[in-house]
Amino acid sequence: MFQLFFQQGIIGRAVTKQQIDVSVFNIRDFATDKHRVTDDRPYGGGSGMVMKPEPLAGAIRSAKSISPDSKTVLLTPQGRTFDQAAARSYADCEGLILVCGRYEGIDERIDHRFVDDEVSIGDYVLMGGELAAMVIMESVARLIPGVLGAEDSAEKDTFSGNFVEHAHYTRPYVFEGDAVPDILLSGNHGKIDEWRLEMSLIRTFLKRPDLLKGKQLSIQEIDILKKWCADIENIIKAQSSRDTGPLSGCQ
Repeated sequence: MFQLFFQQGIIGRAVTKQQIDVSVFNIRDFATDKHRVTDDRPYGGGSGMVMKPEPLAGAIRSAKSISPDSKTVLLTPQGRTFDQAAARSYADCEGLILVCGRYEGIDERIDHRFVDDEVSIGDYVLMGGELAAMVIMESVARLIPGVLGAEDSAEKDTFSGNFVEHAHYTRPYVFEGDAVPDILLSGNHGKIDEWRLEMSLIRTFLKRPDLLKGKQLSIQEIDILKKWCADIENIIKAQSSRDTGPLSGCQ
């Protein structure tokens, strides 16, 4: 499952250039019986199977022998929700060991003895942790210096500044009658930056207002929101002053 992921796109290029180093450990290789069993029935009864501790412990120890200072992360629906802040934190780590859960989960003793952190990519359940591992690897890898083409690309992403990213435009200038905002063609980078900040704030307010809660805004950001609120009030006043008789066609 991971082979194509490590060969394609930005991740594949980063692996080729040795900007990141990745290894996959198959827990079946660390099974202790001739049938290479990695799961068993839960003590106390119940449905489903539980991942056995011996193969997991062997795989984690093998990974630790290569990168002793790596953080061990269990991918589980019970973990805290993975976000951009977690990605930045992981990018600063010496390395990551991502443990892909399966079935009903893993033996609790592995969690107690080996796991440093537990994360989930959302409040839903997958067949296994492999897809979640790919999400985290890509999110973290793109924060490693040199992995992205432009050094500031990751810094300007959505969530990197705790705001939704501003709108983007490319050629053609006019698409089905809709033109690119003139400010983006002005060549005035200071004004363009101001426009992008304003668009980012407005989009955050409209799409993800939860991101603004508890955030310490700058004076410039507060002024932008005040101006936008004033514009909205003027629109409301203008609408209120109009004749509010029956709408055309509704008589």
